[in-house]
Amino acid sequence: MMYLSAILTVALLHFLAVMSPGPDFIMISRNALVYSRRSGVYAAIGLALGISVHITYSLVGIGLIISRSLILFSFLKFIGAGYLLYIGYKAIRSKPSHHVVNNDPQQKHITKFEAIRMGFITNATNPKVTLFFLSIFTLVIKPTTPFFIKLIMGAEMALVTFLWFAFVATILSHNLIRNRFVKVQHYVERVMGVLLIALGIKLALSTNK
Repeated sequence: MMYLSAILTVALLHFLAVMSPGPDFIMISRNALVYSRRSGVYAAIGLALGISVHITYSLVGIGLIISRSLILFSFLKFIGAGYLLYIGYKAIRSKPSHHVVNNDPQQKHITKFEAIRMGFITNATNPKVTLFFLSIFTLVIKPTTPFFIKLIMGAEMALVTFLWFAFVATILSHNLIRNRFVKVQHYVERVMGVLLIALGIKLALSTNK
């Protein structure tokens, strides 16, 4: 029980961060609206896996090295920014669609692997996530904190990441929402594309300070 407050603090800070709009939210929204609920849920798995990468090396101390190394930070930063620019460009280039959802089994979708990969790369290549985890771990984790407590924290954050974005994908992929969305799909995709490109540029210009 002595570590319960630390676990709850990390859980609260992480949940607030997960709910904040960012590249992951926009990517999940686009997957759920443009492709399918399945694509959104599998992308949520990818986001959780990407978060797990940051959690792992932050807990073992490698995250501190990345945050202090301009070369490593820049390497991750430009990979992440480049990927956001890429999927943003693809969204802007999308063609108008007159498709109606209504549980049509022929609705377009991406493969499970593509969806997971999209989510994974979106989170795993964002060095700002590293800095976030380093900040909250520095705040609540001490040298004497048992390893299994750290595992509990990491597992909880990965699970909550998946559950939240799977929930978002489920809501946005509901037929009522998607049937309305399809009428303005082309414009919404372009807006999402612009937002992703803007986030990519912002990430590329960011510093590790």
